[in-house]
Amino acid sequence: MADYTYRDIARMIDHSLLAPTLTEEQLDQGCRLALELDVASVCIVPYRLKRAAELLGGSAVLPTTTVGFPHGGHATAVKAAEARQALADGARELDMVANVSQVLSGRWDYVRRDAAAVIEIAHGGGAKVKVIFENCYLKDEHKIRLCGICGELRADWVKTSTGYAAGGATLDDIRLMRRHAPPHVQVKAAGGVRDLDTLLAVRAAGATRAGASRTADILAECRRRLAR
Repeated sequence: MADYTYRDIARMIDHSLLAPTLTEEQLDQGCRLALELDVASVCIVPYRLKRAAELLGGSAVLPTTTVGFPHGGHATAVKAAEARQALADGARELDMVANVSQVLSGRWDYVRRDAAAVIEIAHGGGAKVKVIFENCYLKDEHKIRLCGICGELRADWVKTSTGYAAGGATLDDIRLMRRHAPPHVQVKAAGGVRDLDTLLAVRAAGATRAGASRTADILAECRRRLAR
């Protein structure tokens, strides 16, 4: 017997609508699909967030967008402005990219201030924050230090990757992040979560959320297995 329900799996998924080629019609269709499937959130390109919030209004599916996406190299003031705009447009969660260059340079005070600026704005507006590490570029020592900083700043999630870099989520990284992030910080997997088996594997490794664009396929397979 499966140790999960449909709702357990659906409520793990942030339905990703971040591909730059998606049209307005496709973005709206993605929001309607997320409603039908009852996922945790829709993570949508910033310019379409206000429309997504309207489409998702009154439901349990949260409107979500990105900050500093996809490389994290925006100036902190720009990230802060993005966060304020996102809250004004209805965001309930923000997926913020850490400044990878500053992480690799060992500029930890900068990294902390950069993340703190977004977290403070988001939490002040009742929203939550996922801090994206982009692990494929980092050593374990960087990931561990970032987990500590995010814990001190009360980030809500640490996230493996954007899904737009050279690599995505790995089980080893999820386990590492779960070990080194404090209990109040959750772990999100992103990049490469394309089927139910992968989603179940990242769940077992400690992730409570996962970004996915093949949401319909994943949840159709979930229903098939539960019906056996």
